[in-house]
Amino acid sequence: MATEVGTWSTAPQADGMFSHDENLADANRSYSGDEAEVNGNWTPQEKALHEARLKAKAKRRLRKSSSRNSTSESLSESGDVAGGDPNSPKGKVNTNDRKSRTGKGRGLPKKGGAGGKGVWGAAGMVYEDEEPDMRDPNYDESSQGDTVYATVVPEVDEKELEKMVNPIVQEYFEHGDTKEVQMLLKELNLGQHKYEFSSLAVSLSLEGKASHRELTSRLLSDLTGKVLSQNDMSRAFDKILKELPDLILDTPEAPQMLGQFIARAIADHILPMSFLDCYKGKVVCEHSRVALDRAAVLLTMKREMVRLDNVWGVGGGLRPVKHLVKEMNLLLKEYLVSGEVSEAERCLRDLEVPHFHHELVYEAIVMVLESKGDTASHMMMKLLQSFWKTGLITVDQMNRGFQRVYNELPEINLDVPHAHSIMEAFVDLCYQESVITKQLRDACPSRGRKRFVSEGDGGVIKR
Repeated sequence: MATEVGTWSTAPQADGMFSHDENLADANRSYSGDEAEVNGNWTPQEKALHEARLKAKAKRRLRKSSSRNSTSESLSESGDVAGGDPNSPKGKVNTNDRKSRTGKGRGLPKKGGAGGKGVWGAAGMVYEDEEPDMRDPNYDESSQGDTVYATVVPEVDEKELEKMVNPIVQEYFEHGDTKEVQMLLKELNLGQHKYEFSSLAVSLSLEGKASHRELTSRLLSDLTGKVLSQNDMSRAFDKILKELPDLILDTPEAPQMLGQFIARAIADHILPMSFLDCYKGKVVCEHSRVALDRAAVLLTMKREMVRLDNVWGVGGGLRPVKHLVKEMNLLLKEYLVSGEVSEAERCLRDLEVPHFHHELVYEAIVMVLESKGDTASHMMMKLLQSFWKTGLITVDQMNRGFQRVYNELPEINLDVPHAHSIMEAFVDLCYQESVITKQLRDACPSRGRKRFVSEGDGGVIKR
C-alpha cells in the first residue's frame, strides 16, 4: 500500500487549489496510519470497505472545493474579488453586490438597475400621474376632494314589471292624479320595457269600469312626450292586438273597447295618423280586425255625431257637477217617454256617482211638481221604488233628496202655485209604497191657509 501511494502525482498546484491526486494521497496516508494502528490485523473485506469510504470522502471534498474555486474565478480572473474590500481575506464575496453570486446568471443587475432599496426606477424613466385605486390599503377617501354619490337604480326585470305596475295603476284609478304616476315611473328604471306599462294599463282598464278607461286614456295622453314616446305607444297597442284572443276570455267586448282606445289615442295624438294604415291587409286574427275596424269607423264619423273625447261616456265624479245634473235630467226625461226602468237603472250605474244620487231624487220630485196629471207622479214613484229595492239609492241619499225639496218648496211654489198640495200627495204615495219612512213623511211642510166657508156655517173661520 505504501508503494501505491508513492506512485501518485505530486505536481505543484496553484495557490488555494487542490487536485484530485492530493485528496487521494491524504486518504491513503490516513489509511496507512490506521493500518499501523490495527497492526495488520484487518481482513481483506474490511480493508476494501475502509478504502471505499475514504475515496467517497475525498470525492466530497473535491466537489466542495471545485465549487468555491469556480465562483472565485467567475468574479475575478486575477484572483481578486471584484468590488470587494482590499483588506478582506482572499475569496470573500461582497454582500452588497447586486450581481449573481451563484455563477449561473448573466452578470447583469437585477431588474435592469431599477430594483433595490431606495431605487425609484431605471435612469431616464418618467412616471405619469396615476389615478388613486380604491382597493389600495392606503387609499384615503378624504384626501381625494369632494365625493359625489350617485344613486344607481337597477333595471326592472320583465317578470317583476307586472308586480310593480299593477299597484300604481290601481291607485291611479282611485286618485286620478297623472302627475303622481309620472313621478313614480321616473323613479323606476323600466329600460327597454317602458312600452309594457301602457299595455298593462289598458289591459287592466278593459276589466274595469268606463271611468277607469277614461282615466287610462287621460293618463296615456299626459305621459306621451314626457315619459313615453309615440313609438312606445305603437309597440304597446301592437302587443295588445296580439293578446286579444286571451283578453276575450275575461272581457268578451275587448275588441270593441280596444278599437275605441285606438281611436281616442289617434285623436289625442298619442298614436300617429298612419297607425291604422300599417295593418291594412296584414291582419290575420279576426278579433284584431274587429278592433281596427271599430277605430276606423269612429275616426271617419263627423264630429257632430260622435265626440272622441267622450267616447267612454261620463267619467264619474271627475266630471263637472253641471254635466252630471244634465245627464240625470236627460235620464229622467227618457224614462218618462220610454218607461223602461232597467234602462234608467243602467244609465244611473254608468254615471258611477253613488254619492250624487240625491240629485236624481231631487230632480225626479221637481219634475213631478212641474208636470200635469198623475202619470208623472206614479212613474217617478215606481222608478224610486225600484232603485230603493235594488239598493242603488241608499236611505241617506233618498232622505237628502226629499229634504232638499222640502227646503226649497217655498221658492218652487212661486212658479208652481199648487206645489204644496202636489208634494203632499206624492209623499203620501211614496209612503204607502214603502219608498220613504214615516219620519220623512211627517217632515213634509204643509201650507196653512185661511178661507171663509159658506154662510150656512155661520161665518166661522176654518183652518
